[in-house]
Amino acid sequence: MAAAKKAEKTSGKTITLIQTGSPIGRTDDQRATLIGLGLNKRHRTSTLQDTPAVRGMITKVQHLVKVVEE
Repeated sequence: MAAAKKAEKTSGKTITLIQTGSPIGRTDDQRATLIGLGLNKRHRTSTLQDTPAVRGMITKVQHLVKVVEE
């Protein structure tokens, strides 16, 4: 039963991120967060599951990314 609930949470909305800012001159944790989101250069895109963990990472680098919800 717990597996069914977890499957419902993961199969849902996705978020597409576009990196708009450069990691040059940013702190190491912000750079690592961008890499964790699958971004490393400007104008790259990454599509991720809409989870609280991903939302928290986006909040940390919100000045470097643009969010396109699908």
